[in-house]
Amino acid sequence: MTENLTIVDHPLIQHKLTILRNKDTPTAHFRQVIREVAILLGCEATKDLPLGNIEIETPLEAIKSPYLEGKKLCFVSILRAGIGLLDGLLDLIPSARVGHVGMYRDHETLEAHRYYFKTPDDLGGRQVIMVDPMLATGNTAIAAATELKNAGASALKFMCLVAAPEGVRAFNAAHPDVPIITAALDRELNDRGYILPGLGDAGDRIYGTKG
Repeated sequence: MTENLTIVDHPLIQHKLTILRNKDTPTAHFRQVIREVAILLGCEATKDLPLGNIEIETPLEAIKSPYLEGKKLCFVSILRAGIGLLDGLLDLIPSARVGHVGMYRDHETLEAHRYYFKTPDDLGGRQVIMVDPMLATGNTAIAAATELKNAGASALKFMCLVAAPEGVRAFNAAHPDVPIITAALDRELNDRGYILPGLGDAGDRIYGTKG
């Protein structure tokens, strides 16, 4: 299971994840903390971006210094909860391109269905990082990754806050070439497809709505 899974156990991430798990954390605080965790996870998800060198002048001398090269990467938010992570990633890399994939989960079958898809045209030349707070059954992430590949994405990663073993297995089986970056691998899914111990419905907690 861990072959294509990175669990980022940085103390700050784990501390902030506890705040997110706490059912008493208010909406405004939850929204701010998920944004902060996205920045920290984003550093791990982007650690292999290609670097070149450019010439600059420091206040003291001219040097060649590292600089990101190639096309700007693309963050793709799985609507709607993915926007909570997207905001933090754009704090980290404001120049990134942005895509959105709208997926809804049938609560009877747990299958994912697309209702919206908008991305930059040239995905094939970019590192694409797909974001959604939860990897539960894996159905939504699998469907979104398939849509992105069909649109030309070839360098794809998936970043989430919390993953379930069932979702990791399913996602790896469907997309073994797509790395998963997460803050935690939780125990299991319940009979409704929610992660245990989890943090509840991330979208409802970000936006202050009820399921």
